[in-house]
Amino acid sequence: MAADGMQQGEAAPARGLVRWGTPITWAIALAGTATVVGLSWGGRHVWFKDAGPYAALSMLGIVFAASVIAALLLQLASRQPHGYLGRASASVAGVVVIIALGVLALLPVLG
Repeated sequence: MAADGMQQGEAAPARGLVRWGTPITWAIALAGTATVVGLSWGGRHVWFKDAGPYAALSMLGIVFAASVIAALLLQLASRQPHGYLGRASASVAGVVVIIALGVLALLPVLG
């Protein structure tokens, strides 16, 4: 047993950005997706001077990119190299699911 009361090889409990980085990333993706879907269902068809039929999907692409960048930055900011790949992968996988659900919600509006 180590001096801090933990057994050797036992992982310390997750704290700070290690614990909250993934949910924060998912919240960013959810807020962006909800905004795009809500405005599209509300009748908005012009996004950044793009009035094409799939402009809302372009906006979801921007939300996806911003969420992935946020995921990588939050995991780097945690300063915990152990488990970085798993945490970043979980963050990005959750973002993919959220964006996919947003695309499915937009299908009736686009069609």
